[in-house]
Amino acid sequence: MKDYLKLFLIFAKIGLFTFGGGYAMLPMIEEECVKKRGWISSEEFTHLVVLADSTPGPIAINSATFIGCKLKGVLGSVFATLGMVFPSFVIIYIISLFFDYFSSLRWVASAFKGIKAAVAILIIDAALRLFKKVDKKPLPVCVAVLSFTAMLAIDFFSLHISSIVILITAAASGVIIYFATRKHKEGGQL
Repeated sequence: MKDYLKLFLIFAKIGLFTFGGGYAMLPMIEEECVKKRGWISSEEFTHLVVLADSTPGPIAINSATFIGCKLKGVLGSVFATLGMVFPSFVIIYIISLFFDYFSSLRWVASAFKGIKAAVAILIIDAALRLFKKVDKKPLPVCVAVLSFTAMLAIDFFSLHISSIVILITAAASGVIIYFATRKHKEGGQL
């Protein structure tokens, strides 16, 4: 039971002291689980982030669930997930009780603007850390840059194209190119 409580408390600390949601929590999850405790390797963390981002739900909660499962099975995943979710639930519940009062305070609105800027920096930091760990082969870099550019253009020009369409297109392109290059390596034609 001690190990489960430890999982709960570590992820509760991450959930309590990290603003901005999933991507902003990734550096703290990496610090706690990879660097401090050595529960998973840096390479496993990179794979975990890709898997957690590919499955439904918030990436930080998915990451906690996968790490808990790797360490202590299904019950470990439950404790890690509850630890990640519990602080946010309590904070949001308390804010909801006093929402009208909080929303009228100028300093609270200003604090949230500052938090938004900090969250953007945390997300950029997480993206750069992940990018540094990924093999920089020309094709994946090209697909990532094109996808990022397409998403910026869609946002900038207020086009009504879902980012899911871009992700599916990028994934389909990757699969097609994989099979085409595999066939080419085996001696077939492109």
